[in-house]
Amino acid sequence: MSHKPQKISGLSRTLLIVSAILLIASIFVPLWYIDLDAPQYPEGLRLLIYPNKLAGDVEIINGLNHYIGMETLHAENFIEFTILPYIIGFFALMALIAAFIRSRKFLYFLLGLFIVFGIVAMYDFWRWEYNYGHNLDPNAAIIVPGMAYQPPLIGFKQLLNFGAYSFPDIGGWMFIGAGMLMLAAVVIEWRKAKKI
Repeated sequence: MSHKPQKISGLSRTLLIVSAILLIASIFVPLWYIDLDAPQYPEGLRLLIYPNKLAGDVEIINGLNHYIGMETLHAENFIEFTILPYIIGFFALMALIAAFIRSRKFLYFLLGLFIVFGIVAMYDFWRWEYNYGHNLDPNAAIIVPGMAYQPPLIGFKQLLNFGAYSFPDIGGWMFIGAGMLMLAAVVIEWRKAKKI
């Protein structure tokens, strides 16, 4: 019996290679951003979250956080910034391996692993936001009873006089795009296998 039906198509290989390129590129640009808008900051404040660092108006945001008892943000306090670039690089390498060995089963495994990682990563981000928004210094200069300052995981949330917006940045969209290309390859191969 021929094993050719188990090999993925040229189109799927191309999708995987593009997916790998997107993942590698996402290491060097912001994955996520959190914008803060308030009357006293008409130009707004932006926190940029890269795979390996924080950027944007970090010092100003840290100054504001100090008044309400939130911990200040420092990249060295997060193990995620140490390991995330390697995890993304791992998935890029896995996508290239999948394209090279052309195994349909390996492609399915890769997509499953990528989805699991995406879920774990979003949970970890939510947990990070929760801890920073809820674990407040009881001796802070400004205390609002019952108030928590957890930014939204995605979307908009009002935090006192600040409007907080949280969305994927260019790297996040690259990461999502890479996953969609893997999914497209899986759908193509699944349909092809079903016909066979």
